[in-house]
Amino acid sequence: MVRARIKPELKDKAERVFHDLGLSTTQAITLFYRQVELHKGLPFEVVIPNETTRKTFEDTDAGRNLIMCKDIDDMFQKLDI
Repeated sequence: MVRARIKPELKDKAERVFHDLGLSTTQAITLFYRQVELHKGLPFEVVIPNETTRKTFEDTDAGRNLIMCKDIDDMFQKLDI
């Protein structure tokens, strides 16, 4: 048995994703545990963002330094691709 306190909003969002994947919460947790076992650690990278990444997160969260594109063609043009 596993018990955990999860914020209701996070729990609801995660369970909607599980549902879309055809998984129950129990199956999703079992899958996570199995991956931890197979990787002998977390099955994804966990890092502390560097200063550039942290600043980018802060700016985008505040709506600063964003480049808005009306569609994919506009995006490619702005990226000069």
